[in-house]
Order: sequence, then C-alpha cells, then structure tokens
Amino acid sequence: MSTQLRVDTERRADGGVVLHAVGEIDASNAGVFAEALSAAAVSSDAVTVDLSAVQYLDSAAINVLVSHGGPLHIVANPMLIPVLRISGVAELATVRAAPRAEYT
Repeated sequence: MSTQLRVDTERRADGGVVLHAVGEIDASNAGVFAEALSAAAVSSDAVTVDLSAVQYLDSAAINVLVSHGGPLHIVANPMLIPVLRISGVAELATVRAAPRAEYT
C-alpha cells in the first residue's frame, strides 16, 4: 500500500524551483519523489526541496536526496532535522528548519 505523498513544483521569480512535498516519503512512494526532484533539477540549477509539510521520511527518501548529485537547499519540518543530520544529507545540502507557521 502506498503512503500518501503529494509533490508540486513552483517556479520562483529568480528562476529557481521549489519542490513542495506534503505527507510521508517512504519506500512506497520514493520513486514519485525522485521523479519530481529530477524534473525540478532539469528546469533549474537552484532547487529548493520544501519538506516543511512532511511528517516522516525513511531511508528511501534519504537515498533520493543523497543520490541527487546536484546542489539542494532543503527546508524541513524541524522534527526531520536530526534525521537529515545523522544521515549526512546536511553535509551534502543546505538544510534549515522551516519556520513554525510553515509546518503547523
């Protein structure tokens, strides 16, 4: 059974792309997340991954972020920050906690 995940992209005025993810990212839907991230990266060198509305991510999601290969800026729900640090994602990408209003 697939876990609920919604991904949308938004082009900013400066040409950058924001990939918004909502829900949970796990092995059941990591492929959808990977495809959306790849598509966002094709259209811009400046990709921000907005994980402020993601409540859970597993190793499949971490693998997608680590395997991306290009520069990423990640804005995450604060409860995900320890996972992003321990997994090493924070060493490969710019990671910051989302302001409270974004994830509540």
